Amino acid sequence: MNLLYLSEVLNHSFKLIVMRINKLLLITGMVIFLVSCKKEMNIPENNTEVSTYSRAAYTGFPETFESGTKTAYTAADITLSTGSWNLNDALIGNSTADVKKGTKSVRIQNSGVVSMNFNVTNGAYDVSLYYAKYGTDAASTFELWASTNSGSTWSKVGSTITASTTTLTQSTFTANIAGTVRFQIRKTSGGRLNIDDIVINDNNSTTPTRDDNLAMGNPSGATTNISSTNNYLMIKPQYVLSYNNSRGSANWVSWHLSTAWKGTATRCDCFTADAILPTTFYSATTSNYTNTGFDRGHMCPSDDRDGSATDNTATFLMSNIVPQAPNNNEITWAALETYCRSLAAAGNELYIISGVRGTGGTGSNGGVTNTIANGSITVPNRVWKVIVVLPIGSADVSRVSSSTRVIAVDMPNNQTVNNQTWGFYRTTVDAIESATGYDFLSNVSSPVQSVIEAKIDNGPTQ
Repeated sequence: MNLLYLSEVLNHSFKLIVMRINKLLLITGMVIFLVSCKKEMNIPENNTEVSTYSRAAYTGFPETFESGTKTAYTAADITLSTGSWNLNDALIGNSTADVKKGTKSVRIQNSGVVSMNFNVTNGAYDVSLYYAKYGTDAASTFELWASTNSGSTWSKVGSTITASTTTLTQSTFTANIAGTVRFQIRKTSGGRLNIDDIVINDNNSTTPTRDDNLAMGNPSGATTNISSTNNYLMIKPQYVLSYNNSRGSANWVSWHLSTAWKGTATRCDCFTADAILPTTFYSATTSNYTNTGFDRGHMCPSDDRDGSATDNTATFLMSNIVPQAPNNNEITWAALETYCRSLAAAGNELYIISGVRGTGGTGSNGGVTNTIANGSITVPNRVWKVIVVLPIGSADVSRVSSSTRVIAVDMPNNQTVNNQTWGFYRTTVDAIESATGYDFLSNVSSPVQSVIEAKIDNGPTQ
């Protein structure tokens, strides 16, 4: 070993020691500060955050139309489980051609209108319903309208929707209306239309909180037993992950997102080996990715954890990083991350599980690369994400219903992925389960799981 090389090694080691000392001093100072604040604010020792109210569907909803009978299109009032409705050029259909969730649904013809004759009083955060075209009729269009003065005047909510198939499809209209409101559905063109299972969620909300990062379930049954080398559970305040020693990265990372996690902390760009990994495990370093043609791709994004410097630093631990093709990480994947944060900013909370599968990706160097770091880190063939979207509230798992929006995305880890927007890569949770062997949303009731995991999301993408 020559003297110049020895000098460089000693200099590098000294810098690492200084960085670790500075980091230890920073963490110690923050702990002292937080303990001091906790005493001054009299925060309970268990630090449990309790919500007192959550957005919920009004009593009687969803309106399924199962309790009513109306066999003619002539305008008339009818009493249903939620209250009195007026059906004009509309009836309650139960024929084999009527598309429905139970035995009945509304069938609307011409320019028919289905109106509530009653108000809900706590406002409306959103309205969701199922729709389909009737039988062999032509495609049709319809709109949702709202009145805040008991039906004197009406305003359109959201976009015009087209029903072009006989498959029941759910649409959710964001209303954000305070106070007294009622709604009506207006058919605007085309053939006959079926409508079913209308839900109105009230507009009360709570202050967003930081909730359980693994609330929806442990997809792979990961454990903290050190013998689980390829399914090792790591629980951090900012996220939870299953580490795979053979791959040199996480199988999946799970986290909660609401505006309670958001702040103004600066992106640290401080990629660091995860010192909490068992010493017998492979621990990636930032230099393992240098000149490989792959980005250091976050699973839990930096921007999802900028509530504090500590939170942001945690996202740069290498256990939260996977080799991602630049056009995947910086364009298509990044657009999905941005959309998730926009949903949180709009008054939702999200439960997100992100992971990898397969072997062999294509980075900026071209060609298929199976591993980096001399074979210690597997380059995934695909990256996937499962996203549960809920309005802000408490008891989150129990609030997941068959109408809850769940977005599942599975995209290739290559440089041409950005030829399509992220919405192109939507799939079902069932499909990702089949490809990975995982069981997502296992804490949700089985009947609800079977519905929401079989659907491909068709909601907005920006």
